[in-house]
Amino acid sequence: MTRPAPPPGLLRHQGFRRLWAAQTVSVLGAQVSELALPLAAVTVLKATPFQVGLLAAVQYLPFLLVGLPAGAWVDRTRRRPVMIAADLVRCAVLLTVPAAALCGVLHLWLLYPVAFAVGVMTVFFDLAAQSFLPTLVGEEQLVEANTKLQLSETSGQLAGPSAGGFLVQLLTAPLAVLANALSYAGSAALLLLVRVEERPIRDAVRPGLVAEVKDGLGYVFRHRLLRPIALSAGIANLFGLFGMVQAILVLYAVRDLRLSPAGLGTTLAIANAGVLLGSLANGQVVRRLGVGPSLTWAAFGLGGTILLLPLATPGTAVPVLAVAMALAGLCASVFNINQISLRQSVTPAPMRGRMTATLRFVVWGVIPVGTFFGGALVGPLGLRGALWLAGAGSVLAGLPLLFSAVHSLRAMPDAAPTARSMSQETLHA
Repeated sequence: MTRPAPPPGLLRHQGFRRLWAAQTVSVLGAQVSELALPLAAVTVLKATPFQVGLLAAVQYLPFLLVGLPAGAWVDRTRRRPVMIAADLVRCAVLLTVPAAALCGVLHLWLLYPVAFAVGVMTVFFDLAAQSFLPTLVGEEQLVEANTKLQLSETSGQLAGPSAGGFLVQLLTAPLAVLANALSYAGSAALLLLVRVEERPIRDAVRPGLVAEVKDGLGYVFRHRLLRPIALSAGIANLFGLFGMVQAILVLYAVRDLRLSPAGLGTTLAIANAGVLLGSLANGQVVRRLGVGPSLTWAAFGLGGTILLLPLATPGTAVPVLAVAMALAGLCASVFNINQISLRQSVTPAPMRGRMTATLRFVVWGVIPVGTFFGGALVGPLGLRGALWLAGAGSVLAGLPLLFSAVHSLRAMPDAAPTARSMSQETLHA
């Protein structure tokens, strides 16, 4: 019996190429804005550490408030129109920042609702995108697709901070946000060109939104592979680069290390080469260590690199921050490619939106908690003290994986069970 021919590479898949391009453009702009918004707060509006931490917290608060019902809703509808609408709304909302600056009415209280609205749309976009990908490329090409999407994220991360830093230097931070708004418009245009047959998944009887949210929570937290991933990523985000560290890194770089916006952008761009290396090396790492050990040691490594940040001084700021962030990017890339592919592989199509929403509720929902406490702890601990605490907490992220079935996993499991066998799978997982 001859084996079926393998599917052609995704570079020949027109729909995926357009999705890939849309993600690259969007991430590039988002990286500019991710640097420009806090820099606008710090350099233009003279925000305090607490206010900067609150700004970061507001952007991720929607993952706590609307993440779970959004996942159930996404499972009821087609995903591509959701992604397009989210891009267009994010574009419109971000345009208010440069408009307010040009009119001379920019205030910190405008940045808060802008960050919140962008966060809400990001919730819907991300949930739809992760559920849309298996429909577009098929189950057997998920690892390749996620690797390429990680590369697109890396491309934005490599160019975005440097471009953002120089745009802030040349145009001021509020006007640099315009680049992010335009990137979302470009992403929406590219997604409009993606052609795929996508029908909303409709059961004969739907139990209602609340019951579906409970099903998603139960599926994740009863699953022997998804539960430790949720705990590990949640700890990493609470203390790490998206949580406590995000709240204070810009302040630490500008005020303690005395880096200019352009210098900070260049440093982060150099550092993000680690993400590119991790994306390229992931296949070799998994072949050598296996899926589970790769996830486990990437989680430990990601936490350990944060402990390098408080060692920097004004004289060593660029090399120390670049090395620390590059190593963090490498570990994060390996972790993300494999945990996303694993999640998509073990979850049936009717549950993917709710699974992703539950993971995001935990993993991204702790980010506003981390950013809030990161900003609040600067007062009693100082910027370096808060970074030491964040690093120590981040190292704990590897423990849920080390002491679970994930660590012994050598390869990706078989494709997800059908909807009919889904409840039985969760009970025995």
